[in-house]
Amino acid sequence: MTVMEQRGAYRPTPPPAWQPRTDPAPLLPDAEPYRVLGTGAADKVDPELLRRLYAELVRGRRYNTQATALTKQGRLAVYPSSTGQEACEIAAALALEERDWLFPSYRDTLAVVARGLAPASALTLLRGDWHTGYDPREHHIAPLSTPLATQLPHAVGLAHAARLKGDGVVALAMVGDGGTSEGDFHEALNFAAVWQAPVVFLVQNNGFAISVPLAKQTAAPSLAHKAVGYGMPGRLVDGNDAAAMHEVLSEAVARAREGGGPTLVEAVTYRMEAHTNADDATRYRQDTDVDAWRDHDPILLMERELTERGLLDDDLKRQAADDAEAMAADLREHMNQEPVLDPMDLFTHVYAEQTSQLREQAAQLRAELEVASEEEVASEEEVASGEAEEETR
Repeated sequence: MTVMEQRGAYRPTPPPAWQPRTDPAPLLPDAEPYRVLGTGAADKVDPELLRRLYAELVRGRRYNTQATALTKQGRLAVYPSSTGQEACEIAAALALEERDWLFPSYRDTLAVVARGLAPASALTLLRGDWHTGYDPREHHIAPLSTPLATQLPHAVGLAHAARLKGDGVVALAMVGDGGTSEGDFHEALNFAAVWQAPVVFLVQNNGFAISVPLAKQTAAPSLAHKAVGYGMPGRLVDGNDAAAMHEVLSEAVARAREGGGPTLVEAVTYRMEAHTNADDATRYRQDTDVDAWRDHDPILLMERELTERGLLDDDLKRQAADDAEAMAADLREHMNQEPVLDPMDLFTHVYAEQTSQLREQAAQLRAELEVASEEEVASEEEVASGEAEEETR
């Protein structure tokens, strides 16, 4: 006789029939990535918006080429190029209001620059000078996140706080397809949906997590489908179509601001260059795979649309190119300046109040620096004295 068969044993009543908490149909993404450029929907887009998107795309491409060149010159330790993904990043920046917050990943330098950050400040982390080369509160841009997906729960926390305060602030968090395999991604989406936080998740599906193709990360129909499991809408968008990206992200931001909760947007794009300058992409993909995407380049798509509508002339192309070159020249000038670094800054921003261990370590380093400085002065005096003796002979 089992415990449950004994007389007087507790027998729970059957649970009620299971009912879905949310109708999944409205949450499902489209079967194909949403597009605007080259379709009838493009006629409804403001021409000025198209021109601005074009100028920002050209500027972003020049930023990528210049930053990549700086790595070869030893001015940057590493640079994760976003060539081919410019439409995702530009649209993300332009879809936000000034009061909103952007939570970028390490590859999203174009987004932070398009949002107004100085081009050189976006590279401070990648140069190795500071963890963050700007004040996040001043610009409403979180630090460029190198650990995968850790910025997503932070975005949810800020968005949840904004909802509680009722200040209308929206957070837009960017992540790559590789980041969707991290626990932080799932935790962030779950909390965001449960709290109905005003946050938008933008997944840039560029095909690879370094060398790992998407097919080895997930068996889902698309990454946008993952939204349904958490109770939020999923949108599948052509990530190289700047107009489509701007429309979908703007709608998601507006929905979040109005109290509609979070949205997951998957942008289908392609990483034209290697993961970083330290990566050899030829080891895991063929040049023919890359070539297949060249006709779908975000700048080329925008140029075709503007040309067909009579919105692109030589003056606009020249102005966009000149502005991009001026930005690149300014970036070179700043990056060619040697940074002035203070080793004691290692202890400045660890805690609001230093621990006893940090104070002890700081004192030890300060003493070592003083000894090194005294030795350097003594060495210089010795050299100067030797030179003086040489002149008297």
